[in-house]
Amino acid sequence: MKQISSNKNITALDGVRGFACIMVIFYHIQSFAHTMHLWEFSQVGPIWTDISLVGSAGVTLFFVLSGFLLFLPYAKALLGCSSWPSLRRYFTRRIFRIWPGYYVALLLLVVFSHPEYLQIDHLKQFSLFLTFLMDSGENTYQRINGPFWTLAVEWQFYVLLPFIALGMRYLLGRVIRQGTTLRCFTCIVLCLFGIIIWGLLTRRWGHSWHITPNPPMLVPAALHHILLFFLYGQSGKYLEDFAVGMLLSLCYIWLQMKPDHLISALLTRSSVLAWFLGVAVLVFATFWNSTSYVIPLAPYIGPHAWLAEILFACGYGFCLMGILFGPQTLRWIWETKPLRWIGMLSYGLYIWHEPLYFLFMDRVVPLLHNWPRSDIYSMFFVWLFVVIIPFSWIFYKCVEVPGIKLGAMLTTSPAKAAVVSEGHPLTVAEPADPAHSAHSQLVTATAETRQSGERA
Repeated sequence: MKQISSNKNITALDGVRGFACIMVIFYHIQSFAHTMHLWEFSQVGPIWTDISLVGSAGVTLFFVLSGFLLFLPYAKALLGCSSWPSLRRYFTRRIFRIWPGYYVALLLLVVFSHPEYLQIDHLKQFSLFLTFLMDSGENTYQRINGPFWTLAVEWQFYVLLPFIALGMRYLLGRVIRQGTTLRCFTCIVLCLFGIIIWGLLTRRWGHSWHITPNPPMLVPAALHHILLFFLYGQSGKYLEDFAVGMLLSLCYIWLQMKPDHLISALLTRSSVLAWFLGVAVLVFATFWNSTSYVIPLAPYIGPHAWLAEILFACGYGFCLMGILFGPQTLRWIWETKPLRWIGMLSYGLYIWHEPLYFLFMDRVVPLLHNWPRSDIYSMFFVWLFVVIIPFSWIFYKCVEVPGIKLGAMLTTSPAKAAVVSEGHPLTVAEPADPAHSAHSQLVTATAETRQSGERA
């Protein structure tokens, strides 16, 4: 049985994560600046408007990255390259990577910004934040801190993933008792496409319920609302995005396992083409609503429509194929230290950039009322470099790193724990965290208006 190292640091994906974080922050800067009338759609034109709004798709990139990295040890085990991953180790690492930062931020934001959630009449809503279900409640979605809802989606995927992998393992045992590795690979690919189809169908079902006042129910109303709460929430569970990353993970392990196989050759030889195809898909996904096809396409790839996520997920997936399987020329920029450093801080940046921008708009912007609009807009970037990034670095050192060290100490030997805690967090053993943010309700509504053919 060929062994594959499980501790290889995929450094280029640190940079990809940093880029996704930059996308999200840029999106929010543009959103807040537009809300404050520092710029208008009519002033900048459709191209710049589309570029300003596409940063929200950084959320999708983080989901794809998480699917890729989290599934790596399970892909290796399913293909017979390693033993089955420890459930205890998996959850211990996830808990001590996610919980400290999240619960510290939640406590501080509730105490200083939203003390109403400590009152009895808000305890039901607050319990959804404590249990990572805030993405499913109408009264908790994008509340307290807009980015929190994506943490709920990520955590629910973390909980589901080991059982999804066990289901694949059971299916392989039942269907392919004496099969070859290629048959196992094919069966896993089919399972992952099944997850993509499930994600698309649940998104279509959930979205139709939100846009149709009284759609027909196939089950009793109480059961219907329970299913809607757990299977869709307010904007979907994004399983199609995670599954795209899982499919990449499977191909990555296959390439390491059988570098001379025909499939491996196809992956490497088509990597550059995949990169350009991914770029083309992303360009189309960004600018399609500025074309004459906006009205016929909006029901399918408009905001929260059932094909909206898979379009960006496939674009990112093709680009990641180029980065993972292609030449160094497609990788070097993602391995640069500045991007990787932003990737290291991305969890804190994800949690804190929006609250700190609200602080900026509430306390600093009123002092600048005599300034030109362009100067106030520039101050958003000054605030980012002077306040948000330093604060996120302190948060990383004081809150995240102790959690990483404790999780490593509880699951590895002391020597290995020291290496893990001091090394880059984005490794096979320590997957990407969701440094991404929510759409603000105002900007989402604006985007939906634009994508239905009405220019603001």
